Amino acid sequence: MKFRPLHDRILVRRIEAEEKTAGGIIIPDTAKEKPSEGEVIAVGPGARDDSGKLVELDVKVGDRILFGKWSGTEIKLEGEDYLIMKESDVLGVIEGEAAAQKAA
Repeated sequence: MKFRPLHDRILVRRIEAEEKTAGGIIIPDTAKEKPSEGEVIAVGPGARDDSGKLVELDVKVGDRILFGKWSGTEIKLEGEDYLIMKESDVLGVIEGEAAAQKAA
C-alpha cells in the first residue's frame, strides 16, 4: 500500500483488544469497545511553525500508541480499517517491555 499522510497527520491500525478478561471471562463481540491502542503505519512530514519551519513529528512508523476514544477519522484502504488522526490526538507512546509483551 502506498499512502502518505499530509502535514502532522498519521495513519494508524487499531490493535484488537483481548477476547478474555484476566479472570478468564470471554467477552462477546457485541460487548467489546473499540480499542484505543494502535500501531502507526505511516506519518506525514510534519507541521509548520509560525516562522514556516517544518517541525517533525514525535511518533514514527511502528510505534504503539494510545489515543482518545473518539479520535481520528475511520477509513478503509485495500479492505483494511485504519484511522487518520493528527499527532495531537495521540495520548502517548507505549515503549519498552510493555509494547513487546502486548505484541506477542
